[in-house]
Amino acid sequence: MRTKVKSEIKRRSSKIGGKTTITDIARAAGVSTATVSRALNMPDTVSESLREKITHAINQIGYIPSGAARALASNRSFTVGAILPTLDNAIFSASIAAFEQTLSDHNYTLLVTVSNYDHAHETIQLRKLLERGVDAILLVGLDHADPTWKLIEESTLCAIAIWGNATKAKIPCIGFDNAKPAQHAVEHLISLGHQRIGMIAGISKDNDRAKARKRGVITGLKKAGMEIDKNLFIEKEYIHQAGRDGFNELIKQADPPTAILCGNDVLAMGAIFEAQAQSIKVPEDVSIIGYDNLPITRHMQPALTTINVPSPEIGKLAAESVLGLLKHNTPIRSQILKAELLLRATTCPPN
Repeated sequence: MRTKVKSEIKRRSSKIGGKTTITDIARAAGVSTATVSRALNMPDTVSESLREKITHAINQIGYIPSGAARALASNRSFTVGAILPTLDNAIFSASIAAFEQTLSDHNYTLLVTVSNYDHAHETIQLRKLLERGVDAILLVGLDHADPTWKLIEESTLCAIAIWGNATKAKIPCIGFDNAKPAQHAVEHLISLGHQRIGMIAGISKDNDRAKARKRGVITGLKKAGMEIDKNLFIEKEYIHQAGRDGFNELIKQADPPTAILCGNDVLAMGAIFEAQAQSIKVPEDVSIIGYDNLPITRHMQPALTTINVPSPEIGKLAAESVLGLLKHNTPIRSQILKAELLLRATTCPPN
């Protein structure tokens, strides 16, 4: 097999300006051109051993399939577009990595762009992805501008959202209830005896996840019959420095909170860094809870109590749903996954 491929490479290299074709791959792999075509366009219809033989020949010869020809023949681009709010938050990376890997396993390519939490920019990016002929679109959350929804509706292409609450979605959504876990976190703090509970929330404008998490905290306080002190609720950008700034604003109040729930782990880490810089003990002096369960949080000292968001599972399920529709015309069904509170070392009863 290797000798045959090498001889084919030598034959092809003797062609001045020659272009490798599907016929060359078939000859090198010892299969028909129809088999090569199926392996490239419908890999599920070809046995694994044949796919490996054809892939080996392609890698050795250096064949690059024509995307335009493939798209014309199949009426598909075999690409999926995703618009992320940001690349700065590792939690989105976990979802998108699982999403991409699952697509790649089925010979689909992922195109990623970023909105930077700007609805107008998101609409522009969506239009560009549509112009590139993507077969499907992935959005994060369910808070999007009307022009974005209109583009999706007019394009009639496959669209899916992740990270939102699927019960009120304009398009199918693989996500979780962002509010309930935040409510459970508040209930945990109240059970420990905390009466002054503050929140460093994410910026809620154009962000349904941040809104829901803040709503969950307020709901938890109201259900316990506790007064809502607006001074204990501040919104910050999802960066460490903002977490430090938010902690300072809360802790310097005349009657500071004994516990702080943060809109994500990045804010929580910033809050802990600032507490440590001021020799304020966590959790003895102030309890802190995060949200997302970034991998680093379990290695912190103290380890961060947080809410576990099933990011990789969300990405994998979203990709499988998209592929099911594109390949088998299986309708996409919304799914709500669990995001549970993980008790670690940053919460304890107040002094």
